[in-house]
Amino acid sequence: MIRLYDEVPYLGNEHIVLRKLEEKDAGALRELTDSSRVYRYLPTFLFEKQYEDPDEVIRLLYTDCFDRKESLILAVCRRDTDSFCGLAEFYGLKQDLHKTCIGYRLAESCWGQGIATQAVSLMVDYLFAKTDIEIITASTMVENRASARVLEKNGFIRTSCAVPEDWGYAEPTLADKWFR
Repeated sequence: MIRLYDEVPYLGNEHIVLRKLEEKDAGALRELTDSSRVYRYLPTFLFEKQYEDPDEVIRLLYTDCFDRKESLILAVCRRDTDSFCGLAEFYGLKQDLHKTCIGYRLAESCWGQGIATQAVSLMVDYLFAKTDIEIITASTMVENRASARVLEKNGFIRTSCAVPEDWGYAEPTLADKWFR
């Protein structure tokens, strides 16, 4: 067993891979972060939204966030073309509890194709099979039924409904909490 943040994993199935972001992903990353529709159900303070330059985001991801064990962000890509579809993230590590959180965001062109469901499946399988993580949590905005469905398909159970949280908006965000 390894600990989360001991390595940047490469995960895949027959359709998608989760891999380290590379310089070639910068243009697609910019398109993702510029999409108000993609980020309408997400916190305002996500790492990739803190910088104007996607090249800087990619450079800092594996030194800044990863080295401080704050966040491990992977590119979600189609296996056959290696085209960038979005991001998969591990964050909120509580090592003493063997617990972490997961998150994901996909480009609009990749919605409704099962990619998010597959990405979460790969993340869960990796955490339980390869690392010492025993508890996985996630949060979704109450309105985001598509994301809730992704979690349900992956065996997550909703543990709390409409909990007010600070996601960086003017008013508290009502979020559902999930456990696996």
